[in-house]
Amino acid sequence: MKQAQIEFWPAAALVAGNMIGSGIFLLPATLAVFGQLSLLGWLVSGTGALLLAYTFARLSRLITTNGGPYAYTRWAFGDFSAFVVAWGYWISLWTGNAAIAIAFVANLTPFFPGLRTNSNLSLLVCLSSIWVATAINLRGVREAAQFQLITTALRLLPILLLSTWGFYFFKWENWAVDPGQFSLSDVALQAAALTFWSFLGIESATIPATSIRNPERNISRATWWGTVFSVLVFVASCSAVMGILSHGQLLESAAPFADAAQLIWGRVGYYAVAAAAALACLGALNGWILLQGQIPDAVAKDGLFPPFFGKENRRGAPANALILSSILMTGMVLLNYTDSLQEQFKKMILLATLANLIPYVFSALAEWVWLLRQGQFRWALHWGLTIRSVLTFAFAMAAILGTGWHTIRSGLILLVLGMPVYWWLKGKVKV
Repeated sequence: MKQAQIEFWPAAALVAGNMIGSGIFLLPATLAVFGQLSLLGWLVSGTGALLLAYTFARLSRLITTNGGPYAYTRWAFGDFSAFVVAWGYWISLWTGNAAIAIAFVANLTPFFPGLRTNSNLSLLVCLSSIWVATAINLRGVREAAQFQLITTALRLLPILLLSTWGFYFFKWENWAVDPGQFSLSDVALQAAALTFWSFLGIESATIPATSIRNPERNISRATWWGTVFSVLVFVASCSAVMGILSHGQLLESAAPFADAAQLIWGRVGYYAVAAAAALACLGALNGWILLQGQIPDAVAKDGLFPPFFGKENRRGAPANALILSSILMTGMVLLNYTDSLQEQFKKMILLATLANLIPYVFSALAEWVWLLRQGQFRWALHWGLTIRSVLTFAFAMAAILGTGWHTIRSGLILLVLGMPVYWWLKGKVKV
């Protein structure tokens, strides 16, 4: 069954909605230790996000098949590199989605305080959110994109109010830390790795490319403007919250945006922002679950994932890929639910960020390969593109280092586990 195509606004909402999700609402607490130095991380990650947005906008006009970074890598570097990118990206989706589901529960605690102390109840709500979003996506790409547009619009008003009006209540002493206790290079790398979690999703519109109307135009526009808007919202809102709440309050807060709103607007503001935060997480979960079905579906159709992943239901949704990915996500939540909500969130976002950065590295190099194959590469003619590609590549590599060696080791293990799948599919070994 052919799916109805989506227009520019739902595509832009998919980009912005996947970015303005769980990350923005818990980051003030995560970054509290860095205080005003967190701006170094935002500067690095925001610049990198804009560089990547330009890269994806350009590549989307050159290669319009489904798969985004996976499709670009396969075209430029062949099957093996494409498999590594797809495997890593798929891992990042279900690990990252587990973090989003946990953040959804954290942002419901203002309405249901028992979620803080009753681990069984919070687990039930977390798993329910995963499977509700999966059910929405089983209805098809268009329905998931429409849900994303609605949730993005509803969540933005309280965020924008807090990121503007909130500065009237900003206190420098809440934000300031002694810079002498940190190495600025370490702060830049660590804060960039943490803040870049918020920017994951830049490539969202490139993945369901054939489901977007006029993809050569709409994907690039949605990618660029969705990213620019998100960068402005992230930096302003997180900085405002970190200046409104004291350092101690931030470290203990499970819902820092809602706590900041309470200081400004009382209980009404508290519940309004808490509702927007929960809605943002649910919307982001919906958008990312869409991608966790689209990626393995596209890869399976190219013969690099088992055919099981390419099976679609009567509405054209990759049902098998969606359901298996959500089962793995459920397992990830169950394995980590003995930790606090914030500790679970931090572990998962670092692993998901690492797995996302690997496709970004390959995508940064794919433009060069395209120019070389077209016989168009001349330093004098393309110095701007060359410098931008080098900076994009350098940013992605630096952000990988910023995730820490423990995360890198875990990520490499997960990538290695995919190798038998590749060799089996390519017929190199018999099983």
